[in-house]
This record gives sequence, C-alpha cells and structure tokens, in this order.
Amino acid sequence: YFLMFVFILSSVIAMGQGYRTSGGFWNNVYYGGGVGLGFGRESFNASLSPSAIYQANEQMAVGLGLNFNYSKFQESKLLAYGGSLLTLYNPIQLIQLSAELEHLRVNRDFEFDGATISENYWSPALFVGIGYSNRNVTFGIRYDLLYDEEKSIYGDPFMPFIRFYF
Repeated sequence: YFLMFVFILSSVIAMGQGYRTSGGFWNNVYYGGGVGLGFGRESFNASLSPSAIYQANEQMAVGLGLNFNYSKFQESKLLAYGGSLLTLYNPIQLIQLSAELEHLRVNRDFEFDGATISENYWSPALFVGIGYSNRNVTFGIRYDLLYDEEKSIYGDPFMPFIRFYF
C-alpha cells in the first residue's frame, strides 16, 4: 500500500499545481477501459472495466474504475465486481508508469465431487506497471504486489495490458 500512497500523494500535489489548459476540469477528463471475452472447452469468461482519468498535468493522471468479471468452467462459476483507483505517470512521453489499487467482491461456486462449494470474499490487488505510451494508447505489463494464488481471480501476478483513453 505504500507505493499506492506515494503515487496518490504525488497526484494530489500535481493537481494542486494546476494543468495549463483552457476549459477547466472536464476538458482534462478522459474515458476508457477494457472489454474482454474468452471462450474455451466448456469455459467462458467476460469482463468489463470502464474507467475515467483526470489529466492533472502533462505527466500525471489519476482516475477511478469499475470492474466486472464473470467466468464459467464446466459447472463452476465466478462473479467478481468492484472498483479501483488508478495513477498514471509519464516520466517521458513514451514511457508510462502506473499504480492501481483494485478491490473486488468475489463470489465463487465450485463443483467438487458432486457438491457445490461457495466462497464469498473481498480480494485486493495492487498493480504496478510499465508501458509504452503513444498518445491515448499504452501497451505494457503490470504486476500484482498482493497476489494470492488461492484467492486472486487472476491466473498469474504478471499481466499484459492495453490501455485506451479518449
């Protein structure tokens, strides 16, 4: 959580300095996110992750996101939903560093030896990432510092990403 605190503190300081564009706050807000679909043998996965960022200055942006995930494998199901805080920092125009604190409510039903086992819990994730940024698109990789193999809805702490904002 310390890294996220540092990024958020930096963002607040940057916002206090002001972003030198005309038109005010809403002209510096950008919308984007991600959509995912996966199909496999007796499996299905869908995700929707809308987000909005405020471009505090030419290097720093902060934002909020919503996350929805649904997965089905044979008779087992997973539904996860929640929100995230996002900070983006471009030390140079082509490189983007990111930190994202995500908190999901997870509802899982497992089929095991004919019985259904249900789990309901909160799952935090703290992603730090680096990417190549070209205008409103960033390609990169991120790592979950809080990854828990038994509780995370993600299969690995490393995840590639493509981020779009308009």
